[in-house]
Amino acid sequence: MSQETQRPVGIVGAGVMGAGIAQCVAQAGHPVVVVDPSREALDGARRRVADGLRLSRLLHGSRGGTAPAPGTDPAALIRWTTDYGDLDTAWFVVECGPERTDVKERIFEQLDKACPEDTVFATNTSAIPVDRLAARTRRPGQVLGMHFMNPAPLKDTVEVVRGPRTGEAALRQAERLLELTGKKGIHVSDGPGFVTNRVLMLTCNEAAQVVQEGTADARTVDRIFRDCFGHPMGPLETGDLIGWDVIVDTLHVLREHTGDPKFTPCDLLVGMVERGETGRKAGRGFFTHTAAGARGGAR
Repeated sequence: MSQETQRPVGIVGAGVMGAGIAQCVAQAGHPVVVVDPSREALDGARRRVADGLRLSRLLHGSRGGTAPAPGTDPAALIRWTTDYGDLDTAWFVVECGPERTDVKERIFEQLDKACPEDTVFATNTSAIPVDRLAARTRRPGQVLGMHFMNPAPLKDTVEVVRGPRTGEAALRQAERLLELTGKKGIHVSDGPGFVTNRVLMLTCNEAAQVVQEGTADARTVDRIFRDCFGHPMGPLETGDLIGWDVIVDTLHVLREHTGDPKFTPCDLLVGMVERGETGRKAGRGFFTHTAAGARGGAR
């Protein structure tokens, strides 16, 4: 490992994705600094990583990602902090903050102040154009998108988004991070939602609309996608995994940045989020879920 990459990787945001990406980097034997203003969020992420590492040991790295590096304790490689100043030696930072344009813009402004001049910034945004966030820094050539899939430790492919000002050096650093964590990237150009969420969010929203209108129940909708199309998961089970709060926020972002009303979340989804029925993490979305994630009854 080069001297440069002995510096830590920074993760901003201690939600599900932030914890998952931190686990991936630490399992590779690399130091990580996780920053979040909420101590409660940091404690929750620490528990998620501990659970994820136990699962990884059981799977022995058989599905994506990497097995823990021999002779290392991945959990000991992660530093949890509320202070952006602790990113002062990071060579690469992945931003995983809430899917709100104003929140992410403030995060990038703080990163620009706290990090060394050579640090590359990647946003794990679901839909916000990369160049919108790059504009909040003095280094737009060092900003790109890296859209990790959930759960990050079990998914070996990342959507890499090149903004109009992203430089080749930043892309090379992103590829180094992917290689470090045993993942590969698929490169796309910038635009609201990129490829994945420009298509997936509409699919999830329309699937919910079908349930709302009574055309089919949730289990039938997902069965159509599994049995007719061969998809491993239907759109409603996928939405339960992602989190319907995240999906509703992403739909709002897509509507904001495209101006297209087709991205308006349906009433059923809005109501579910207001009631806290956000999917697996809440124990209920379109399906009920046990602590182990098993799917139960459906709407």
